[in-house]
Amino acid sequence: MEPIDQSVPALAYLGDCVLELCVREHLVKKGLSTSAHLNRAALDFVRAPAQAQAMKRLLPALDETELAYFKRGRNMGHTQTPKSATVGEYRAATGMEVLFGYLHLSGKKARIDELFALAYPDEEVI
Repeated sequence: MEPIDQSVPALAYLGDCVLELCVREHLVKKGLSTSAHLNRAALDFVRAPAQAQAMKRLLPALDETELAYFKRGRNMGHTQTPKSATVGEYRAATGMEVLFGYLHLSGKKARIDELFALAYPDEEVI
């Protein structure tokens, strides 16, 4: 498959949305039913420190192309890091978003589902 010709910030933007959808779907399937419970639980997935930990679990499972997209995102220059994350965590989270944006544009829904399950194994999730 040809490389996705999108900027790193654009892939991160899209990947953030893809991950948010994965999280929301996961939480609804787990049986959470009120928006307050869903929003609180979602934070455990989408904060940069949680995404950085998830990426540690994913790295061994990535192929060459996926790893390259992760690294492109991780190495993107950042102007502001949230107070709740270190620079390293924020960079890893951005890399994860770029990876998921790339996978979405490549039409790899099954791979997205597979990596999301590896990133957030049930014993670590609500």
